Amino acid sequence: MTTLAGNDKRRGATRKPGTKKGMVKGSGGQRRRGLEGKGPTPKAKDRVPHPAKKRADAAKARAEQQRKQREQPELVAGRNPVAECLRAEVPANGLYVALGIDSDDRVKEAVHLAADRGISVVEVPRTELDRLTGGAVHQGMALQVPPFKYAHPEDVLQAAVDSGRPPLLVALDGVTDPRNLGAVVRSAAAFGAHGVIVPQRRSAGMTAVAWRTSAGTAAKLPVAQAVNLTRTLKDLKKQGLMVVGLDADSDVTSDELELATGPLVVVVGSEGRGLSRLVRDTCDQAVSIPMFGAVESLNASVASGVVLAEVARRRRVR
Repeated sequence: MTTLAGNDKRRGATRKPGTKKGMVKGSGGQRRRGLEGKGPTPKAKDRVPHPAKKRADAAKARAEQQRKQREQPELVAGRNPVAECLRAEVPANGLYVALGIDSDDRVKEAVHLAADRGISVVEVPRTELDRLTGGAVHQGMALQVPPFKYAHPEDVLQAAVDSGRPPLLVALDGVTDPRNLGAVVRSAAAFGAHGVIVPQRRSAGMTAVAWRTSAGTAAKLPVAQAVNLTRTLKDLKKQGLMVVGLDADSDVTSDELELATGPLVVVVGSEGRGLSRLVRDTCDQAVSIPMFGAVESLNASVASGVVLAEVARRRRVR
């Protein structure tokens, strides 16, 4: 009779417990683990292969790139722009001049103004200036301008309240031309406004071009940045300010602006699109500018100047 391995009782012929070959009873926990849930389904933007995830990642990358650009110093290239910025006392921390530059009156004036203000003047090879300006036409000169420091809307309002005069603010909606922004800042300062508010996105920022157009008034009048313009306007309304928007289709004209003497926010939209729907719905009143002829609209800086002049006139004669 043959004894199978593992059944023999002799020492050394017995298989150790748990080492039997072949199938064993039970699933080894696989069935239980298979019945367990994997939790809620992730959102589309969190799923790696989903297109929404790619769009979310791309938007995040763009936002990060824009943030880095805002934090980086700006270089103004060209002899005329550099001289104009220095005349307007635009904040600057460095003037780059190409080695061997042909000096003219603009170069001499720029170097003289920079030296008077304590701005360092650095001579660099023309190839290095090409690299710094990204290949722009610099004519041998470039001015380094630090990032603009925006105020907070609440701080601007508080300063307006502390002035002892009825607060007067200007808000821009969708104005993307920095020259328009600079001109609005200049008009706001000229007609007694306490500050200008611009949206954080889809809006012109206080670049060197805006500084230059404002003729230096941006150093005296605070410019605030709003994360959400509609929400900021609603907050200002809660603080007692009335919001008036410029709208070419309004039947009420600027010379009928009875709200001019009280706490006021004047909102100016872009020349082509005007006010956005949400901002327009937030306004307490819309006014238009009376015009003759076939001109349909004015750009933001001119329109704001006309309305602010009327506000200033009414406040003087009240």
